[in-house]
Amino acid sequence: MTETPAKPAEPEATGSGSAKAAISDFGIDTTSMSTAEAVRDYLSRLRAGQLGSLPALLGLIVLVAVFAGMSDVFLSLNNIANLLAQGAGQTIIAMGIVFVLLIGEIDLAAGTASGVTAAVMAMHYVENGNLLGGMGSTVFYIFVLVLGVGAALAIFLRLWAGAVLSVVAIAIAMLGIAANPWVEMLLALCVGAAIGSITGFLVSKIGMPSFVVTLALFLAWQGVILQFIGDGGVLGISSSSVLDKVANGNLSTFGSWLLFVVGAGGFAAVTLGRHFTRLKRGLVTQPTPLVLFKVGGVAVLGAVATYLLTINRAPSPTIVISGVPYVVPIVLVLLTIGTYVLNRTRYGRHIYAVGGNAEAARRAGINVTKIRASVFVVSSAVAAVGAIVYSSKVGSVDPQAGGLNTLLFAVGAAVIGGTSLFGGKGRVFDAVIGGTVLAVVANGLGLLKQPAAVVSIVTGLVLLLAASVDALSRRRAAASPR
Repeated sequence: MTETPAKPAEPEATGSGSAKAAISDFGIDTTSMSTAEAVRDYLSRLRAGQLGSLPALLGLIVLVAVFAGMSDVFLSLNNIANLLAQGAGQTIIAMGIVFVLLIGEIDLAAGTASGVTAAVMAMHYVENGNLLGGMGSTVFYIFVLVLGVGAALAIFLRLWAGAVLSVVAIAIAMLGIAANPWVEMLLALCVGAAIGSITGFLVSKIGMPSFVVTLALFLAWQGVILQFIGDGGVLGISSSSVLDKVANGNLSTFGSWLLFVVGAGGFAAVTLGRHFTRLKRGLVTQPTPLVLFKVGGVAVLGAVATYLLTINRAPSPTIVISGVPYVVPIVLVLLTIGTYVLNRTRYGRHIYAVGGNAEAARRAGINVTKIRASVFVVSSAVAAVGAIVYSSKVGSVDPQAGGLNTLLFAVGAAVIGGTSLFGGKGRVFDAVIGGTVLAVVANGLGLLKQPAAVVSIVTGLVLLLAASVDALSRRRAAASPR
């Protein structure tokens, strides 16, 4: 019987061969698509209910076209710059609320919490750092005690950022540091973190429904604002050039173009770097032409906007008003940080995991309690930044700070932009889109001399439409085959 010759052993895969083998073993998707296939895939996802921010973007385009046709002033450079500053405060608060919505919770106290931080900031400025004299001894020591409780609860929950910021707030209050706009803004941020620590503890550790907790705190913080400022009182901050310029100042022409180079260049570097890295490793990614189109589109839009905003837009020829408003880089920085945290960090992935299925996240080893508490710290701290912006816009803080429609518009901005109220779906960018939609509605109707009743009705209908789209898209996504 003739023996079958042994088959020579194949050489071991090395280099890229071993990498491909490993990718195959772990089932990593390496399917590459052409541009046409990518477009068809996107359209199929739209039909399956994965709409994202598309409805808000289409609505924004329609609104801009309608108001531009009805008002000659709407697309003027002065109004566009005013529009950016007008909606910045509520947009920033919405960016923080996105973190809470992603885990399927709600923060109804974000508005009045921002009002508390604004009141403390303004009082510190007006009283030259003497919060004890401004509040009175009893109120002051209760205020410090609340900050201490926030710090202790943050330590208990191992929220180290919240603990550190709460301790800094206590130090600034107790040391009576003289008025300084940068100290005031830091104090507002720290007070916001302390408030978030308390809220997060009540929701995550005690187990109280976030709706009940934050509704109760909404009322409580409203009373605190009234206690700090007094019925009918006003704390002015417009005499501070720094605080006034936060929402009313503009970058120089050079600074505006520098912002464009840094922003567009950074976006291009990150996007293209990630794209070509994935291509090199054989991982699935968007077609290169689509990525280049996206980068080029951002660059062109940024260049056009920067050019227009650096033109003198003053109504009088005797003065010069030009440059990108300061609120633009503030929003862009927060957008960049928030997007990076949610998309590129373990903490961000844990937030999405908890929002998608909290029990599955817990079984996977995620500290669900800590994640749930931390998003309230983020929400309140970012709301403090929003308070700085909207207080700067009006130049003062009154007992209505953070109240009225501030919270409703902030939550509405996040939902209108595409963040789901059911958790697990949303981006910080959604808040920016939604905030822009609401700002355009308020600004456009204001130019058309429409009363506040009409503004409220239209805004409510826009929010109702956005919530309906969210519910219907989720139902369609659930019914679509996987």
